[in-house]
Amino acid sequence: MRHTVLALLVVLGPVFAGAQAVAIAVDVNRDRKPINPNIYGLAYASSTQLRDLNATLNRRGGNPTSRYNWTQNADNRGFDWFFESLPYPSPNANGETDAFVQNSKTGGAEPMLTMPMIDWVAKLGPGRSRLASFSVQKYGRQQGADPGWSDAGNGVRQAGTTLTGNDPNDANVQNSTALQGAWVDALKQRWGSAATTGVKYYLLDNEPSIWFEAHRDVAPAGLTMDQAKQKMIDYALTVKNREPNALVLGPEEWGWGGFIYSGFDQQAGAQNGYTNFPDRNAHGGIDYVPYLLQKMRQAQAQYGRRLLDVLSLHYYPQSGEFSNDVSPNMQLLRNRSTRSLWDPNYVDVSWISTKVNLIPRMRSWVNQHYPGTRIALTEYNWGAEGHINGATAQADCLGIFGREGLDLANRWTTPATNSPAYNAFKMYRNYDGRKSTFGETSVRATVPNPDEVAAFAARRASDGALTIMVINKRLTGNTAATINLTGITGNRVVEAHQLKASPNRIVRLADLRTASSRLTATLPAQSITLFVVK
Repeated sequence: MRHTVLALLVVLGPVFAGAQAVAIAVDVNRDRKPINPNIYGLAYASSTQLRDLNATLNRRGGNPTSRYNWTQNADNRGFDWFFESLPYPSPNANGETDAFVQNSKTGGAEPMLTMPMIDWVAKLGPGRSRLASFSVQKYGRQQGADPGWSDAGNGVRQAGTTLTGNDPNDANVQNSTALQGAWVDALKQRWGSAATTGVKYYLLDNEPSIWFEAHRDVAPAGLTMDQAKQKMIDYALTVKNREPNALVLGPEEWGWGGFIYSGFDQQAGAQNGYTNFPDRNAHGGIDYVPYLLQKMRQAQAQYGRRLLDVLSLHYYPQSGEFSNDVSPNMQLLRNRSTRSLWDPNYVDVSWISTKVNLIPRMRSWVNQHYPGTRIALTEYNWGAEGHINGATAQADCLGIFGREGLDLANRWTTPATNSPAYNAFKMYRNYDGRKSTFGETSVRATVPNPDEVAAFAARRASDGALTIMVINKRLTGNTAATINLTGITGNRVVEAHQLKASPNRIVRLADLRTASSRLTATLPAQSITLFVVK
């Protein structure tokens, strides 16, 4: 087929003398692949935020969900808050998750719920009173205590040693597949089946390989590979036996260490200077996540049905990007470290110090060890949500997820309404206030240096439009961009929508029109511009 090379002549504001230049090429006939709308997920979003951002998924996760007791509507905050078991306002069984499901559905998103696999979940005292795992009265004075409740200690003796040997029954009751199975039954009775109007997504706990830190009051020993595998099988069966059409996600691990090493080995490594990993060695040196995939594949053969539908991991950059630091050096690092999501040649500069290549790596793990499993990042965050640098990083992540074929993603958590990162998300899902979106079929967009200017392109089925998201990450100065389009013919009207530091809102620019073989645009520093070629 003969393709016409077409470009547009566009000026967005004056073309400043001395502006840095960049050339972008878009080809609508190459690298075509579907963009899964489930990459536009959030966590703990309100129904208003979900509607405004036109988000697809809403996740209820994090450390407290590991210890959620649905019968008492309470959880234990673990390391996050003095290992306290605390009540939710409603005294009704499952009150908090029912409210979360309703809120998500009102906002037009599918709820995602975390199923506890840990051995203990929260309990409350008389009159729904709070309880402490490390009571100062029972275990003695400690280095820290809840400022609002002096009896809740932090589990560290005054001498600095970790308090061990506490009784889990102080603030908890034993968990079981029976307890969680009854929870699935209650959700199904309240909301309908997963095949219709019910809860479709169940996550297998939260970051189990570091329970020995986050929940050391009830899980002081790191899980071995075999223990983690068995828990995943047991609790996945608990879901699938009741809701065969539900999707089960796991292992919900925290980051690079939790991808490679079991909890047992992470704990052992910390004690031996990271020179020996006995659990991994006992399993032939295989990495932790591939091992779990192998075992879940074997479980499918044993039980005659798939138990794990989605490989779900968490990922945060490890050099301080997940912070509010917006010093020039940190902004530049934030600009380039998104490469760890996709670039096979990028060496992460943090303690990871290797080529992460995360999304292709996940796909390779699945293809090798459990074909057909989808892949998800159910927690990610590049920080600085109140700054335009955080907004360009957020936009970059969403573009990468679509281009690289990620199946699901949930930002942790939802950016503050109308913050720069919030508006960056909105650029993909509701840039015009009428829920117009970035296209759902990714096509090729190439740039010379994505650390400075990134670009993503897609075709939109509803109107045939070509959408091009151009992210100018440069900290200063304007950029003169030239965009060449291949596979587009005829004169086209072009909408332009832009987000920059000031004003911090999405602005509709004057409509443009294709004219010749070149599109030239002046892009402000640290801006996100969406071109919609009609």
